[in-house]
Amino acid sequence: MINPDPDAGTIALGDGAARRTIALLGRPGGNPGLFWLGGFRSDMMGTKALALDALGAERGLAVTRFDYSGHGASGGDFDQGNISRWLEEAEAVFAQTSGPQIIVGSSMGGWIALLLARALLRRNERRARALVLLAPAPDMTHELMLPQFTPQEHEALQNQGFIDQPSQYADTPYRITRQLIEDGQNHLLFGSVIETGCPVTILQGGQDPDVPQAHAIKLVTHILHDPVTLTLIPDGDHRLSRNEDLARLRAAILALLD
Repeated sequence: MINPDPDAGTIALGDGAARRTIALLGRPGGNPGLFWLGGFRSDMMGTKALALDALGAERGLAVTRFDYSGHGASGGDFDQGNISRWLEEAEAVFAQTSGPQIIVGSSMGGWIALLLARALLRRNERRARALVLLAPAPDMTHELMLPQFTPQEHEALQNQGFIDQPSQYADTPYRITRQLIEDGQNHLLFGSVIETGCPVTILQGGQDPDVPQAHAIKLVTHILHDPVTLTLIPDGDHRLSRNEDLARLRAAILALLD
């Protein structure tokens, strides 16, 4: 079991310039464990992650949280981050857990959750008890980012290798790199059946400016062999961090436990 001491909760990955230290927090407890995958530029101390940890404490369940490289308390350069790297980190942290896990992914974390579940299924490692996805953003590099870039941003992306976009979630702009976009091509899920090997629950805000509800519906149409429940929250935003949203997350997980 992962040491719950944040100072001891680290693992090292990669070699040379790719080496980075991943910070993680593990709450000891029973199974199924709760495994958190945050979104782009978020960290394991966010509202939803803390709500998940509180639920684990209440129910005596193991909870695992971590920060991707370049995020939160983890080392590494954010500008070197991409889906391949962050997925590798998710798999490495998941390997520190034991027994069945309910994998909870938010936004980009929803994409990584789907990729992680697929990787586990291909290895016949059936430890994904269920997926709970909040405003999931599979294929976000090509479905949600690229189509929104202006001609000037496309040009800057090619010429300087990055663009900086204002964000309503931070005081500083979000940097989007060309290598992030190019790497995303290697992990696209739409266009073929998405296999998870477990039930999937999706919570989606109807007022989400970043991941429109049509994206969640498109995801549902690609999951053909596993049970899927989509809950549309008409007045919900992208974060889904209001008290009523956290109550829905809690209810979704409790339903899977029951």
